[in-house]
Amino acid sequence: MKKIRLLTKSRFQLAKDCPTKLFYTGKKEYPDQKTEDSFLQTLAEGGFQVGALAKLYFPEGVKNDIEERDYEKSVEQTDNLLKQKNVVIFEAAVRFQNLFIRADVLVKKGNNVQLIEVKAKSFSGDDEIELLNKSGESVNGDLRSYLEDVAFQKYVLSNAHPELNVTAYLMLANKKATATVDGLNQLFKIRKEGDRKKVEVDTDKLKLNNLGEKILVQLNAEKAIEILYSEKDEDGRDFIEQIKFFASQYEADKKIITPVGVRCKGCEFRARKEEEASGKKNGFKECWKKELKLTDDDFKKPFVFEIWNYRAAKKRIEEKRFFIEEMTEGDFKIEPVEKGLSSGERQWIQVEKSLKHDSNPYIDFEGLKTEMKQWKFPLHFIDFETTAVAIPFFKGLRPYEGVAFQYSHHTVSENGTIEHAGQYLNATIGAFPNFDFVRNLKKELENDEGSIFRYATHENTYLNMIYNQLDKSSESDKNELKEWIKTITQSTKSAAEEWEGERNMIDLCDLVKKYFYHPLTKGSNSIKKVLPAILNESKYLQAKYSKPVYGSGIKSLNFKDKIWIEIESGSKSIKDPYKLLPSIFENHELNDEVNNFMSQNDMEELADGGAAMTAYNLIQFTDGFLSVNEALKTALLKYCELDTMAMVMIWEYWNHVITNENK
Repeated sequence: MKKIRLLTKSRFQLAKDCPTKLFYTGKKEYPDQKTEDSFLQTLAEGGFQVGALAKLYFPEGVKNDIEERDYEKSVEQTDNLLKQKNVVIFEAAVRFQNLFIRADVLVKKGNNVQLIEVKAKSFSGDDEIELLNKSGESVNGDLRSYLEDVAFQKYVLSNAHPELNVTAYLMLANKKATATVDGLNQLFKIRKEGDRKKVEVDTDKLKLNNLGEKILVQLNAEKAIEILYSEKDEDGRDFIEQIKFFASQYEADKKIITPVGVRCKGCEFRARKEEEASGKKNGFKECWKKELKLTDDDFKKPFVFEIWNYRAAKKRIEEKRFFIEEMTEGDFKIEPVEKGLSSGERQWIQVEKSLKHDSNPYIDFEGLKTEMKQWKFPLHFIDFETTAVAIPFFKGLRPYEGVAFQYSHHTVSENGTIEHAGQYLNATIGAFPNFDFVRNLKKELENDEGSIFRYATHENTYLNMIYNQLDKSSESDKNELKEWIKTITQSTKSAAEEWEGERNMIDLCDLVKKYFYHPLTKGSNSIKKVLPAILNESKYLQAKYSKPVYGSGIKSLNFKDKIWIEIESGSKSIKDPYKLLPSIFENHELNDEVNNFMSQNDMEELADGGAAMTAYNLIQFTDGFLSVNEALKTALLKYCELDTMAMVMIWEYWNHVITNENK
């Protein structure tokens, strides 16, 4: 008997994003880029732990947790439990026709049922009215996908069990609530169960600490669902009709043709080159080929949505202009600004270089010279690693309130001496690091008047946040620390007072946007793109860092005789330095106990901020796994050091080209 393809709530959400994806999902021949890092994503977002915390708010449901994975058996178990007059069920399995859901929490009292969908999403409103937009005529855009999820579930449950009166709720992380106990996050440990991950509650710690005040809020979603049910899509289908349509097409395994557009840029079914070479299919290409009759060569051209910060990309695509080669100067608002490039000027530089196949960088020599003349030596380059989780690690924090656990600090003296001058990492389980973090940073930066550099706004934002945390604290030196923070930052828009410090950190990313563009970055200003671009461009840096000078001639706290310049196999391109970082578990054997928690494949390398956040989060609930923790700490130190060294290399490159401009 042929197995029926059931439309689940996750597949429904996928179809709401793009109906064509229903055809690609779950098929091995179509690689899904989002599934590759789902463990890291979910762990970082706190999804596992929030779900487990919500269940503890309903202790009577513990004995009714439907862990059965088989659809039919899990539905049968749920139906039997629903025969009880009063019952709480976790992961309730419900099927109606070709639709299937697993509800996070069902609370049944007589014929009345609360259907509660738990999400790690933050909510800072006061009540359910804020599930709607300001006019009250539509739903809150930030919460739409979550509300559509619970609306889908209500439809399935109400039709599968018409005898029940169903009221739907969202349970979200309440940003106005405060954790009243320490170690709340650490109560929820991730364990492997075959190919699945599940949460194990540390019952011993729970008995000692309890949950404290609730940090999740339950919101009635009925008004929002009523609005969703009345909305119609571009084809005139209301919400229920969309459910039926998606379900019928998914069951028949028919591809729903969706017009291509800007949203295709982030398509998870856009296979990598190596995947295609191994015979895998590219869903992104299939869509664009079918609608536009494109050839494989067309996909070598840059698309219009690859233009940096180009908000008119949607309009260009509607005009049937899909590639950068179809752009003209008139498509951009090229308005000069007082300093550096305007957005329009920078966009046009990207397009013009693409049109002319010009691989040379754009450098505003005079603009950079003017900026650099104002800098005071020694130069200080700093980078922070931080985390913000739904369930706080520490007492007194709100959901998603930030924790700064690491920094790296490089200096450049006036004679050109480069030094990894300092670092900080506090990954001690249960230790709130923020105030100690600032004290150590202050000690490293307060000894001179040298210019301080950050990359983008992150460091400024976090120091502002710690300023506010200090203000509410009872730290004996809080006023001294607050005043020092003000000297190297500027106030954020939400700050109660305004300031701009005399040593306000200089944003290297902002300088990149104003004075520099390299075609190899493809419009991105991320340091992860800018660094490889300048290394491929600069013969000076290539000559210097192709030798083992880093960690010998140049002081490093974590590397010895490191070579940063390596050539990609089969090409002349310089390897991305972040790919030269050693794997996390190099020279570490994971024992059987650790493998029950995670596999080496769950986290092989640490090469971006998201992975750094995940590494810290892992350390916080892997007490006892010393081999894992030491490996993660070593990887964090090396990764963060490279971030500040990357900033130094950008400075070196600019300094060298400006010094030798007329030679």
